[in-house]
Amino acid sequence: MTSVDVVVVGAGPAGLCFARALAGSGLRVVIIEQQPRAALAEAAFDGREIALTHASRQILERLGVWERLDPAEISALRDAKVMDGGSPFALTFASGGREGGDLGWLVPNHLIRRAAWDSVQGQAGLQVLDQASVRGIVPGARHSEVLLADGQRFHARLVVAADSRFSSTRRLLGIGARLRDFGKSMLVCRMQIEVPHQHTAWEWFGYGRTMALLPLNGDQASAVITLPPRQIEALLAQDEAAFGRSISGFFEHRLGAMTPLARPNAYPLVGVYANAFVGERCALIGDAAVGMHPVTAHGFNLGLQSQDRLAAVLRRAAERGSDIAAPGGLAAYERGHRLASRPLYEATNAIATLYTDDRLPARVLRRAGLRLAHGVAPFRQLIAAHLTQR
Repeated sequence: MTSVDVVVVGAGPAGLCFARALAGSGLRVVIIEQQPRAALAEAAFDGREIALTHASRQILERLGVWERLDPAEISALRDAKVMDGGSPFALTFASGGREGGDLGWLVPNHLIRRAAWDSVQGQAGLQVLDQASVRGIVPGARHSEVLLADGQRFHARLVVAADSRFSSTRRLLGIGARLRDFGKSMLVCRMQIEVPHQHTAWEWFGYGRTMALLPLNGDQASAVITLPPRQIEALLAQDEAAFGRSISGFFEHRLGAMTPLARPNAYPLVGVYANAFVGERCALIGDAAVGMHPVTAHGFNLGLQSQDRLAAVLRRAAERGSDIAAPGGLAAYERGHRLASRPLYEATNAIATLYTDDRLPARVLRRAGLRLAHGVAPFRQLIAAHLTQR
């Protein structure tokens, strides 16, 4: 039996950043991860581009993760447009062209994962067990007992679940979650384009599908298409030329001919909100706590904030020499993260529902809503501030 302070289940960005945030705290941390080290060190390209806010960049800079990203792969997000159907009207959020006034930055997901992995290498007090999985967790008054599939056992003062929105650890901890299956899949693919995007992101609510365009450096962009799974499968079955024509057609050739630069990837659209973020000597962070619909592109940012909040609680307790899993500290983390995440989660689901409803009343309502938002400057500024998290 090995005694440690914290067991983190999951070596994704949230879990790794959380471990990194505890560096220098004197706490002994173990990360349990099913993937092999090689897959963590050289995370494979998965097609996903992460929209990072100003707050997220500050966290990554503080953790030493941002400096490990290739500057050539960081794309500025200067403006954003929301469009509805075939209407020429668009609700626009502009950076204003001020120095440092970008709305945010786009970074490939796999590069963030690699940088997070690199940041914890050689960290004192940290052990990473790869190709390992948790078979059971028994909470206790002074510690939780964590049993691994290979028979290893750990006594941990705190167990942290960071193993995706479909977290098996969350279930082992006895914490339920509300899942919302939108019945659709999201296809992502990096494309070569002919018409410059001006570093403007698009969110385009078409009839029968939702599309997004994420501007990358040069004449490249990430196309994101939301459709029923069967239609996504048909797109994935096309050859490169046919696929390019299909995506160009979806975007009404507004960017000219679009040619795939990588193999497209597809992901199911499922939203998750845990019934609790903490329990007896345990806590949830990242997607294990809140798994967002991607329409507002805030899922990663919320996950990064969750680990930052929890790490702050633990560091303060460690400095005082008090219990890092004291109910009061964990409750403070839960309150803070619930306040930050619940309104956004519900609003995102409401937007996704309204803007994927093709019935006439919904069409009228969403078009009117965009025009109303456009006409109220303070409202646009409020949304822009929320998107950038300055």
